[in-house]
Amino acid sequence: MVTDSQENDQILLATAGYDHTVKLWQTHTGMCQRTMQHSESQVNALEITPDKKYLASASYQHIYMYDLSSNNPTAIINYEGTSKNVTCVGFNKDGKFMFSGGEDGRTRIWDLRIKNNVTCRNIFDSRPGSGTTLSPINCAVLHPNQIELFLGDQNGIIYRWDLRIDQHEQYIPENDVMILGIDISHNGTQMACVNNKGKAYIWNLTAAGSDGTTHLAPRHKFEAHKRAALKCKYSPDSKLLITTSADQTAKIWDTENYNLQQELKQENQRWVWDAAWSADSQYVFTASSDSFAKLWSVEKGTVERQYAGHQKAVTALSFRDIYI
Repeated sequence: MVTDSQENDQILLATAGYDHTVKLWQTHTGMCQRTMQHSESQVNALEITPDKKYLASASYQHIYMYDLSSNNPTAIINYEGTSKNVTCVGFNKDGKFMFSGGEDGRTRIWDLRIKNNVTCRNIFDSRPGSGTTLSPINCAVLHPNQIELFLGDQNGIIYRWDLRIDQHEQYIPENDVMILGIDISHNGTQMACVNNKGKAYIWNLTAAGSDGTTHLAPRHKFEAHKRAALKCKYSPDSKLLITTSADQTAKIWDTENYNLQQELKQENQRWVWDAAWSADSQYVFTASSDSFAKLWSVEKGTVERQYAGHQKAVTALSFRDIYI
């Protein structure tokens, strides 16, 4: 049995953005528990480790790791070596490695098995076609099989990088666009990406061959937003997809036919940058340029709670509750 205090300790919401701070929140009260200064730059992405012990913050030239179990306001590890913005960060399910992508056109795998080790284990260079110029990486997602990393770049290319054999394939859903968000359903059967024209593309995923390599089959494409779509995230039960946008809305779609289920909109919300689901798929958090993070009811499409404290746009958030 989990007590209320134990459950609250295991429910973690982190937000960050243009005001150079990272904040941790009590999700059930909306109270800020802790603020960490991030003075060097804005924060582009956040991710809490699967064991809920650490928080990674991606920013200009650095990934900082914060200890969530202590009151230390400064990062305990600094992963560096990137020449430009780090745009995305994530972990494998066992927390053995971290992946990151950035505007320098490189995706890095960081080995976390040795404490305080900041060595990059593997690097993937995104080179469209046979060109020599690296293309900025905007987003990345690890397949549930934990062996394939899917990347979206500034030139509209999706890369499937097989981490076992260090080989990749390229997919181009649409020419002359920027892929800004990418995600794979938790059951591993669908992949979505969104671009700067507001379009969403959906694929069916199947394991092909004895080696388990993923095969992509185009399933659907649709206009999700009138302006740039920034993120897409599947719900834990794989039944819904949320897209966020510069058009001041987030939208929730069913994953059977990709019909619109809810439009999450509030006056003066401005850009909606990021989103994260609750474990029961009944609620979703959003981060927006109005300096608020918000908790929405999926069924009602209403704001249930606001997290106020940032002084500028909230561009990134990460949430893990007791079951995630």
